[in-house]
Order: sequence, then C-alpha cells, then structure tokens
Amino acid sequence: MSKAKVPQVFLGIDPGSRVVGWGALRWHGGCRVSLLDFGCLKVRSDEAAEKLKQIYRRVLELLTEIRPDAVIVEEVFYGKSFQSALRIGEARGVCILAAAEKGIPTFSYSPAEVKTAVTGNGRAHKSQVQAMVKQLLGLSEVPQPEDAADALACALCHTHRLNVER
Repeated sequence: MSKAKVPQVFLGIDPGSRVVGWGALRWHGGCRVSLLDFGCLKVRSDEAAEKLKQIYRRVLELLTEIRPDAVIVEEVFYGKSFQSALRIGEARGVCILAAAEKGIPTFSYSPAEVKTAVTGNGRAHKSQVQAMVKQLLGLSEVPQPEDAADALACALCHTHRLNVER
C-alpha cells in the first residue's frame, strides 16, 4: 500500500439485514483521528429484495454525503446460523457494490481483527468495543446503538492497519 495522503475520511460499515451501522472518521495520520458522524440505517421491509434495495440506496446517499476516501465493511461472522450469515452477507455485498459504483476502494476485516485493533482482545464483548471506541475518540458517552460503535471500530481498525503498513 502506498503512503496515505493525510487527512483521509473513512466510512466504517457494520452490515446487517435489518440495521446497518455506520461511522465516519477523519484520519490525520498516526494515531490521530476525529469523529465526523455515526448512526444506523434501519430497514423497513420484510421482503428480502426490498431490504437490499433500501440498504443499497441509503448507503449510496451516505457515500454522497460523507465522500469517504475508503469504505471499510466488516466481514460476516458465522456464529448464529447459516441463514443469518447468508442474509448479512447479502447486505454486505450491496454495501460493497454501492462503494464500487462510486469508485471508492473498500477494505474488509474480520470481527476478531476489528476487536483486536480496538480492544487488544479478538474475543472482546460488544460493550468492551463500545467503551474503547468512546475512549479512543474522546467521546463523552459510548456510541449507541452498538451497530454504530462496531462501524466506528471498523474504521479505527483500518487506521491501525495503515499505521502498521507505513
């Protein structure tokens, strides 16, 4: 990877079939990051194709609004059920497609990589991730909901990876 131009904006995405967490950071180089914004996209449909269409359109809107230099999408964790992992994988795919349509590079990290980068423990609980995101970004409260905290953790993981590769 070539030397990064600084500052850069990274959009982390925690894909889900009903809720997609997102978090935008500005990376100033090294360990310096600042929070731009975060939130969740809530899908309002029970029909699979309509859910994916809503996620795709709303991610495109986010990309237009935030104008990130890179999108970081968490990989699917296969822990609950195969069907759940499949649905999340579909949501992940439309997030990557939206970034590709905008010509924005995407990066992916496993949940364990993200947790390790943020907490030092690849098996950390979601509350630990939220607490460390709060601390690393100097927030007064933990980011809510946890999907948004996970998305911010993805973006933080990417900044750590860039620091290691420099």
